[in-house]
Amino acid sequence: MMKNKRSLLLGTVLFAGVTMLAQPAFAADKIALVVKSLGNGFFDAANQGAQDAAKEIGGIEIIYTGPAKATAEGQIEIINTLIAQNVKAIVISANDPDALVPVLKKAMQRGIKVVSFDSGVRKDGRLMHLAPSSTELIGQKLVTMAEDAGGKNAEIAVLSATAQATNQNAWIAVMKKVLAEPAHKGLKLDAVVYGDDQTDKSYREAQGLFKSHPNLKVIVAPTTVGIAAAAKAVQDEKKVGQIFVTGLGLPSEMAGHVHSKAVKNFAIWNPIDLGYSSIYAAQAFIKGAKSEAGTKISLGKVGTVTLDKENEAAMAEPFTYDESNVDKFAKFF
Repeated sequence: MMKNKRSLLLGTVLFAGVTMLAQPAFAADKIALVVKSLGNGFFDAANQGAQDAAKEIGGIEIIYTGPAKATAEGQIEIINTLIAQNVKAIVISANDPDALVPVLKKAMQRGIKVVSFDSGVRKDGRLMHLAPSSTELIGQKLVTMAEDAGGKNAEIAVLSATAQATNQNAWIAVMKKVLAEPAHKGLKLDAVVYGDDQTDKSYREAQGLFKSHPNLKVIVAPTTVGIAAAAKAVQDEKKVGQIFVTGLGLPSEMAGHVHSKAVKNFAIWNPIDLGYSSIYAAQAFIKGAKSEAGTKISLGKVGTVTLDKENEAAMAEPFTYDESNVDKFAKFF
């Protein structure tokens, strides 16, 4: 009986030892990628880049999440859940720059590193904002593409995301400044409307612009949801050649609209690189980087950026897509 007990004890010790050896030496750091809404191809591509960065860095698990609809309330609920999970970092594209600040401050007080990307959070609600491009370059690009599509004396309208979207509002402000310059005085901005980054509402807003502005020549949509919805509305209403659509879109979603001639050209930065870079930025703060002007942040293969006085940094100028190259890039995102 004693021998059997000793054998049982030895077996238990051996099993425990094997179990301990089978477990990883450390748990992976969890970084949450919180997007404006799920089901958006732009953010799905950003998640692909985030996963690539996690594999390169090692020891990181990405939690890809976001609300069903692009609301601040939905994001706040998610952030509270992430705080309870004690994630190491939150990387977020904000639906509202101000409404998220209290809950993100709470996260930072718990030691969670917060980085905003794409659409920013107010400075006191994050350590860094990573913009895909500079606001000035994007605003200028949107005006240039509108002029290319409709000519120097075209009537144009903007179909934006939500009225609170930080990035959209900043780009539109630059557009208005550029439109006031003598070089673009022939362009007339008829209206700015909001589709809330919802396909159905964006489609209806585009139809409303057709009716309200009979001489409209170009719809500029600085949102991937809005540009695709507006292009479809142009096709469905048989206005191809009469009204053109341009703005910021995904090649995979826009190739058909380019070939239909509803869209002459559009632009976007690479969302895969943006997601990838944002995870490298978050990892830099996990490792002790300081949130202050002059701090250099490595973005892996994308390069290095330096924080400005607002603790912001930008990646690159948007790239133009048209009939000559859209199919090539549509295979990737």
